[in-house]
Amino acid sequence: MAKHLIQIAILGSQVIGRAFTRALRQELQHAKTASQSGKTTTKTVQADRITGMSLQEAKQILNIADPDLTDVEKIKTNYEHLFDLNDKTKGGSFYLQSKIYRAKERFDQELRSSSSKEKSNRYKQKEDPSDATPS
Repeated sequence: MAKHLIQIAILGSQVIGRAFTRALRQELQHAKTASQSGKTTTKTVQADRITGMSLQEAKQILNIADPDLTDVEKIKTNYEHLFDLNDKTKGGSFYLQSKIYRAKERFDQELRSSSSKEKSNRYKQKEDPSDATPS
């Protein structure tokens, strides 16, 4: 009996170790690709942590190919279509539906941060004395 418990504990720790190693490799690969693109900012990293997904993954889930996030209508249309398609009452997957929801949430986060950047840029331009006309 004790022998079986020890074998189960060893097998369980091996499975957890493999999963941890795989997750670590994925995280290192993600960090490597993010640093190569040069687009990683602290706000991007923070948004990734809040939503649990990167912007690239959200684009893949919602099938948004272009990097321009101004096409809000396309994002909304793709979200609604995929969310309804994966409705559990229609035989869909709750897991996929939640991933679709998180992808939309990630886009919303990115749109909020980009709109706040635009507002701060406008305020900086108003306050900049070099833009003022001489009297």
